[in-house]
Amino acid sequence: MGWIILIIWIVGFHIGLYGMFKKAGVTPWKALIPFYNTWIMVEMCHIKKWWFWLQFIPIAGQFITIWISIIWVMHFGKFDLISHTLTVFFPYVYFPYLGFNKQDKWKGHEIFKLYKKPTSREWIDAAVFAIVAATIIRTFIFEAYTIPTGSMEKTLLVNDFLFVNKMSYGARIPKTPLSFPFVHNTLPLSETTPSYLKWIQLDYKRLDGFGKVQRNDVVVFNFPAGDTIINLPGYGSLQTYYQEMRQSSRQDVWDRFGDNIIVHPYDKTDNYIKRCVGVPGDKLQVVNGILYINDQKSPVPENSQRTYRVTGEKKFIDFDEVEKSYGINIRVDQNYHEYRQQMAAQLAQSGVTDIILTEGDAAKLKTVPGITSVTSVVEPYDGMKSQFLYFPYDSTHAKWTVDNYGPISIPKKGVTVQLNAATLPLYERIITTYEEHKLVVNGNSIMIDDKPATSYTFKYDYYWMMGDNRHNSQDSRFWGFVPETHIVGKASVIWFSWDGGPRWNRIFKSIK
Repeated sequence: MGWIILIIWIVGFHIGLYGMFKKAGVTPWKALIPFYNTWIMVEMCHIKKWWFWLQFIPIAGQFITIWISIIWVMHFGKFDLISHTLTVFFPYVYFPYLGFNKQDKWKGHEIFKLYKKPTSREWIDAAVFAIVAATIIRTFIFEAYTIPTGSMEKTLLVNDFLFVNKMSYGARIPKTPLSFPFVHNTLPLSETTPSYLKWIQLDYKRLDGFGKVQRNDVVVFNFPAGDTIINLPGYGSLQTYYQEMRQSSRQDVWDRFGDNIIVHPYDKTDNYIKRCVGVPGDKLQVVNGILYINDQKSPVPENSQRTYRVTGEKKFIDFDEVEKSYGINIRVDQNYHEYRQQMAAQLAQSGVTDIILTEGDAAKLKTVPGITSVTSVVEPYDGMKSQFLYFPYDSTHAKWTVDNYGPISIPKKGVTVQLNAATLPLYERIITTYEEHKLVVNGNSIMIDDKPATSYTFKYDYYWMMGDNRHNSQDSRFWGFVPETHIVGKASVIWFSWDGGPRWNRIFKSIK
């Protein structure tokens, strides 16, 4: 569908320009030569020549071409907003209309010089310019992002407002370019109406950036399992469509939720933020909660959290006072006051509770009077939970948990892997969804694009993302690899932070 629209656009534009050139007294075949036709338009409209060359700037140049087209139709005496709107959005229809109707004539540069723009039009043009400029900046340079959950605590807190640098890894050309400005995947004041049109879907392309994703970068990316969602409270990215399917069947999920299932292009899935702990080609393993990369213990981020089992005397401990006296900050998401009270009540009642802490805070808590021990918790194996919750959801790897996971190798572009019953669960989604091949399994036979396959060579690089709050994070352990196509940018700086009031100590804090 996208290619059909593009062809209609190109053909209609050039046919219309052919008629317009003829009316302007220019040899009409020159309208059919790309770029040369724009050069002639620049000359005919007395536009400075350097504007022609600025068209070749990626992305921004397309808006310059649109501006030249508007100046061009103004030389036909078309100064009204409707004419200019048609020029921007429907030139493949409007240009043939101007080129071949008998009423509209070439008016030349004299009538253009006599035109004086009304004040209302000045305001409209200024607003359009602001929207276009902001859209270019948001799409290709940086974007504001707000932390919605505690999966990265305490590195990042709920209601931290970030700038995401899209030039770090190179800005993506939008896969879905027809989209309402300044919103992501739904229209304002709506939780169901898409903010985009799928009429045009472009192939993956990324501009050159300052480098590639590195280990331990904090990265914003499109949620890999968010291409199909159940658009109801409690579902979406919290309880995914694929989790529901694994627990029942595709038919059952569609029977129950069909009217509320939305399929997003990958650039319109929800934005997630995690730490990249594994890059293409890495071997990754978690052993008793400790992360190893290429058989070496991975550095633990300073503010990373995990669950600790705290035992002590059966008495109430005021954790707000503990923070003031010992600097121990116990928090989970934005409800940390309630969380502290709940942990204190459990400790007073039973003498034991599980608390999410940084390694440093865990060491401090051991020194608090009334606390007898603080030990790290390792999630036990649960057969049903492991098989249906943790990637890759199969019996071969079923004994993996959040604290004992892998080893697993992260796919790298150009690397070939063997395909069999044991490895296919790891790579099936890569082959079918991210790299868009047809895959059929019939007994021991694997067919890719209707050809027998015993191996597969990766088209893209892949990454492994984990939250710093290791026991309170839905990350790659739950949904697998993140393809390079889904990478949005690098989280660079916290520009504002709020928790009942500004958190001044976090404003303009760089993200490590």
